[in-house]
Amino acid sequence: MNSLPAYSGARISGCWTLRSDGSGGEGSLDRLLPSVSTGLSPRKRTTSQCKSEPPLLRTSKRTIYTAGRPPWYNEHGTQSKEAFVIGLCGGSASGKTTVARKIIEALDVPWVVLLSMDSFYKVLSQEQQILAASNDYNFDHPDAFDFDLLTHTLRKLKQGKSVKIPVYDFTTHGRQKEWKTVYGASVIIFEGIMAFADKELLQLLDMKIFVDTDSDIRLVRRLRRDITERGRDIEGVIKQYNKFVKPAFEQYIEPTMRLADIVVPRGGGNMVAIDLIVQHVHSQLEERKLRWDMAALASAHQAQPLPQTLSVLESTPQVRGMHTIIRNKETSRDEFIFYSKRLMRLLIERALSFLPSQVHIVQTPQGEDYEGRTFHGKRITGVSILRAGETMEPALRAVCKDVRIGKILIQTNQDTGEPELHYLRLPKDISEDHVILMDCTVSTGAAAMMAVRVLLDHDVQEDKILLVSLLMAEMGVHSVAYAFPQVKIITTAVDKKVNDLFHIIPGIGNFGDRYFGTDAPPDWSDEEMDEPSY
Repeated sequence: MNSLPAYSGARISGCWTLRSDGSGGEGSLDRLLPSVSTGLSPRKRTTSQCKSEPPLLRTSKRTIYTAGRPPWYNEHGTQSKEAFVIGLCGGSASGKTTVARKIIEALDVPWVVLLSMDSFYKVLSQEQQILAASNDYNFDHPDAFDFDLLTHTLRKLKQGKSVKIPVYDFTTHGRQKEWKTVYGASVIIFEGIMAFADKELLQLLDMKIFVDTDSDIRLVRRLRRDITERGRDIEGVIKQYNKFVKPAFEQYIEPTMRLADIVVPRGGGNMVAIDLIVQHVHSQLEERKLRWDMAALASAHQAQPLPQTLSVLESTPQVRGMHTIIRNKETSRDEFIFYSKRLMRLLIERALSFLPSQVHIVQTPQGEDYEGRTFHGKRITGVSILRAGETMEPALRAVCKDVRIGKILIQTNQDTGEPELHYLRLPKDISEDHVILMDCTVSTGAAAMMAVRVLLDHDVQEDKILLVSLLMAEMGVHSVAYAFPQVKIITTAVDKKVNDLFHIIPGIGNFGDRYFGTDAPPDWSDEEMDEPSY
């Protein structure tokens, strides 16, 4: 791990120990020794959360909402940076969740995921459920956790993939039918009493933090919680603590302190430690930032032939006539909408012809067999890039009965010029579908590339994605085809040029404003609209 910001103090036990005065200490990293402990009853549970589902967190000063997620992939369309993973370990009631929330608040960066080990308890057998009901099942033993699923999930999330998190029911000691989908983490905070107990899991952690809270304080917190929330008596809580909780901490949790990079005494009250952690995470995120060079992207494919994955609607007199109307700046909004819809219908019908089909024989009313074709796939799903792409949904619904629709909002960061993902809603189990990705205009291809990358992160196969657009620039066609050579691109026309503001030339203007009747500013730029028309 890269070094932390400098501060005074000695180093001991292989980690920094951060106190209120900034002092600390170092030694060797020892292997965690397995051992056996007896049972203890479940604690109050922490659920896995995602800051991309605003608001994650309310504070006394503000409510934190999501902001746009910048590109996490390069011009080749492949992942070029992984999420930064912070592992938080500590005993029961040590304040791990409080530390995690204060780190999230102080970081003030978008797309933060809080992943809790409590989501990954194993489903108990009938015999184990009987033990749990009598507080005789050991929930603090490593065997109580599904480390295989946990490691697989954290690895995928770190790689930028969409993951499903189990929702554990602590009443039935089983997993609920509906799992939570989490996607788009720039920072992952992973917390749990056994966060450092698995070697494979440790390799996924970029920073390891141990929350060290005095045992008396942890006992007081458990007393308060179990008496007020669970109606238990003081003697019972103390007996359980001495018989189960304390031995489990000493045998399994406390030894992992030596594996930590940072030890935080006093939990969430140690703001000096939290500030130093936040400074280091910020520096790591800055080093991992991608810089998109739009000029380089624009010139990368000049004079190259159009790719074979591109299909342009035949320029019949009717198609040419409709383009003449919608490109005319004097065309009224009603006519613009009418002829745009006509083109959309033709475009969608053209796109459907590229879906796989198989022979299907039916019998006609005359009793004769007819050899026809039928769709050969599980489902067709439409995904629109908001807001202009949403105008193509009625055309898709008109020709695909009961089609499922998803939505992606991508906007441009005014400071960096980069596309940013702001909103995402995809149908469940989209990974097996053929997806028609819709945007009305594609200029540089940056927004389309981000949308395709999102679909790939949700395990949609690249050769099952069809990008449809009324109008594209050659630059956008090349950018998408270069990054994703198996994506089929279908459009009604391709214009050759893009100007310095990345407008398509001769173009169509700002499609969203013309369609919805909103006014663009005099110096409008595709990058400044709700639908950037990249």
